[in-house]
Amino acid sequence: MEFSRCEDSRRSVLRSESAVSGATSPPAVGATGAPDPSRRSGLLLRHASTSASLALGRDPEIAHAKLGVIRLDYNYPTEVGDVDNPESFQYPVVYRAVPGFTFQMCQDGKMTEAVEKEFLRAIEYLDSKGCSVITGDCGFMLWWQELAEKSTHRAVIMSSLCELPSMTTAYRFHGKIAIFSANGEELERMHDVIKSMCGIETHEDKYIIVGCEDVPGFEPIFEAGKLDVELATAGIVAKALKVCQEHPVHAFCFECTQLPPFSDAVRAATHRPVFDAITACDFFMSGYVSNPRFGLNDWHIAWDGVHEEYQLGDCLSPRSKALLLS
Repeated sequence: MEFSRCEDSRRSVLRSESAVSGATSPPAVGATGAPDPSRRSGLLLRHASTSASLALGRDPEIAHAKLGVIRLDYNYPTEVGDVDNPESFQYPVVYRAVPGFTFQMCQDGKMTEAVEKEFLRAIEYLDSKGCSVITGDCGFMLWWQELAEKSTHRAVIMSSLCELPSMTTAYRFHGKIAIFSANGEELERMHDVIKSMCGIETHEDKYIIVGCEDVPGFEPIFEAGKLDVELATAGIVAKALKVCQEHPVHAFCFECTQLPPFSDAVRAATHRPVFDAITACDFFMSGYVSNPRFGLNDWHIAWDGVHEEYQLGDCLSPRSKALLLS
């Protein structure tokens, strides 16, 4: 893929040079019609110069990196901070729903054969759109991290739980990590897949799993309803303060993709870092975009800051759209 992209860029530059000169470069042959080594060396030197220019980022055809999001077949009102709200991100986002992939199915960790095919079509779609990073809109999608990874060469982070290895390294000798989940019991069922995909043993004393299913104002997420942010914030912060009082917590990992709207409140109340679905996406996306503070700038097309509108079912074929349950 990367070779093809570089080759396409090289051809683009060569076409541009031909257009400027008004003619195609003559073949590298001498007067007798035999190959001319000096002429060939000159062309190779020119190509090397062109390649160097591309390496320096002088290719105006490099698109701005995009985040791809696999969506459940689950339609609900979103808040800024939710993965399903594009305003949560400072870069372009492409969404693709998977017909029949319900929240319950995601939580249970079992797909039907038909839904798996639709899931793979969704990965293929995001790949074809040039998304640099692919994630999911439910933390329980870690169940399908391996399936997604094997279906694309793009970076795949199906859950914020993928941050746990780095967090563990950073805080290995500094207290515990509290993992906040939409449902503590369901997250416990993911013990084996978390260990397999992330190399983390959540039964170690290092980790504390905290379920948020009983937080007033948060329960609408289980019924595709609208969060009561103000009410739920009080409950989430109370849980965070309580777990900090009971354990030497040094960091939080928010599993649920609808928890990031509460991250700042928990940071402020506990004076501890919170890593969530948004920080996970931001980390990986930062590897694909220009850093304006130093180094080479303007090496890819600038993003205008306007997110494309999306409704569940957009981008689906008529056949797939007819399979939606929401």
